[in-house]
Amino acid sequence: MFKGERQRQFPTTISTTSFVKLYILHLLNEKSYYGNRLKHEISKRLNGKWSPSPGMIYPLLTQLEEEGYIIGEWEEPTKRTIRIYKITDRGKDHYKTIKNMNKSSFDDSLYIIKNVLKDIYGINI
Repeated sequence: MFKGERQRQFPTTISTTSFVKLYILHLLNEKSYYGNRLKHEISKRLNGKWSPSPGMIYPLLTQLEEEGYIIGEWEEPTKRTIRIYKITDRGKDHYKTIKNMNKSSFDDSLYIIKNVLKDIYGINI
């Protein structure tokens, strides 16, 4: 931030789209998933407190595939109903890059939340 510049986004500077892209690559780094399962897995890991919409998941999967970060294959090519996604080597490299790039934003958010809980609610975490 520069002198005189106002910080308007709170509490983190990572966009929802960037967050979901990071989470998709994180999950695909663990194992293969299909789109709807990715949506449910993110929601489950966030204890149902937030879930990305299908309107966010599927365009991101298309984008990640076009960029060569993931590969999608039809479970049954003749039916084309379920597309299973796998991360590529290029995707693993990109995942490491954006993971490192966004770490400070999550650290800042955690610091802010911890202090708000302590100062306003008297809760120490």
